[in-house]
Amino acid sequence: MSITLFRALDLIEPGDLVLYHGSKPDFHGLYVARPCDCFYCAREDYLGATDTRYRLSDPYTEDPDALTLRCVRRTSITRSAANA
Repeated sequence: MSITLFRALDLIEPGDLVLYHGSKPDFHGLYVARPCDCFYCAREDYLGATDTRYRLSDPYTEDPDALTLRCVRRTSITRSAANA
């Protein structure tokens, strides 16, 4: 697929910057999104769930694998304009 199509569909690829606007207002802000690899999300993937969930990490931390939020639904995040 072309990059233009990803941008037009507003799809989120691993490593994209996203804005979190979900149910936890203390965590609203800019994060790096990666597919969630916890036990529960892996089980849902195995069972065929179509709802992809993401783990979000702070892009400004020294440890890029530091976990901030996990199991975040796609409806709670929006691609950042900085990705364009």
